Amino acid sequence: MNILKASLQDIKEAAILFNQYRQFYKQAHDLSGAEAYITERLEKGDSVIFLAKDGDNYVGFTQLYPTFSSIGMKRAWILNDLYVAESARKEGVGEKLLNAAEAFARGTGAGSIALSTAPDNEKAQRLYERKGYERDEQFYHYELSL
Repeated sequence: MNILKASLQDIKEAAILFNQYRQFYKQAHDLSGAEAYITERLEKGDSVIFLAKDGDNYVGFTQLYPTFSSIGMKRAWILNDLYVAESARKEGVGEKLLNAAEAFARGTGAGSIALSTAPDNEKAQRLYERKGYERDEQFYHYELSL
């Protein structure tokens, strides 16, 4: 199993996984939209994507978005997406992707990585907590849909 930082040559494979991820969260199948979205993120440098590759098969990805912490006065990363293909679950793919994200974030001098997950995604929560992520008990998070 190899973890690699996605480049423009990996767009098709990343888009397939991204489309599956979106479908996991009850979004409509839209492979062309997924490809356009991933292409734009990579071309503009808006995000960093790591892909898990097992032989010739791409089996997972994580996508990080940059931000900053005013309080910590450091760069921070939002781990917005993490997905492992159903056929590759329970093989440590998610943990390897998290390790790559952490190493990358540390390499950029970041002070933290933030993520959120659905309340019913207990498998992911157990993985995050095992890797040292702590559930935020101090702040409420709000979102304004536009």
